Amino acid sequence: MEYKHFSHPHNLRIYQVQHGNEYSCSACELIISGSAYGCWECKFFLHEQCGNASRAMQHTSHPMHHLTLVPTTTYSAGNFLCNACGEPGSAFSFCCPLCDFDLHVQCAFLPEILIHDSHFHSLNLSYALPAAHHYESSSYVCDICHKQLDQKCFWSYNCFACNFHAHVSCTRNRNNSDSAKPEPNSAAYQKEESASGSSQQNQTERTEIEDPVLEAQLELQRLQLEMQMAQELAKMMSSF
Repeated sequence: MEYKHFSHPHNLRIYQVQHGNEYSCSACELIISGSAYGCWECKFFLHEQCGNASRAMQHTSHPMHHLTLVPTTTYSAGNFLCNACGEPGSAFSFCCPLCDFDLHVQCAFLPEILIHDSHFHSLNLSYALPAAHHYESSSYVCDICHKQLDQKCFWSYNCFACNFHAHVSCTRNRNNSDSAKPEPNSAAYQKEESASGSSQQNQTERTEIEDPVLEAQLELQRLQLEMQMAQELAKMMSSF
């Protein structure tokens, strides 16, 4: 069965990419494993998700206009800066040419809630962060790479109850790693171990304990922070 994709002149077929064959997706530039659309003659391959991505989408991070899927950037430099992760790209993107707003294909489909091995709570995706003076320091720091977060320009994953924050790119890189576990010098490891010095079994027991009062307090705090984030985002949008 052949498949026609708007970005390539030849028909594509379904291939099973064997482990060890380093073929990258022409849309997201990530390594392909398993089934993919491909043109063997041109060595052009697409993940099934990338190949089936809609030509246009409405994304909650950019509610003013819809985003259009383009196979190459429209910028003269030949690349774009992703408004989600802050990293450059030169392949497919979802873009709003009116606003110079661009997303990697994989960033456009980031989950709103992420389970990540760097932290024992689920992480919420934030398009902007409230002013850092609500917390102990004057700025946000990624608890994975320990570098500063740009709280207004790029997205992040957060557990506000624990004051845990992470770059989108750091959570993606750690999830793709075979050794994606909290390391002895990571903030997540220190926060869990320094208080009690307990074993991993005790750590698991702590996460299983449920306190209805604490859960209600955390939920209230989460809602308050979401309101603050919405207000900050509204202020940022009104300044344009």
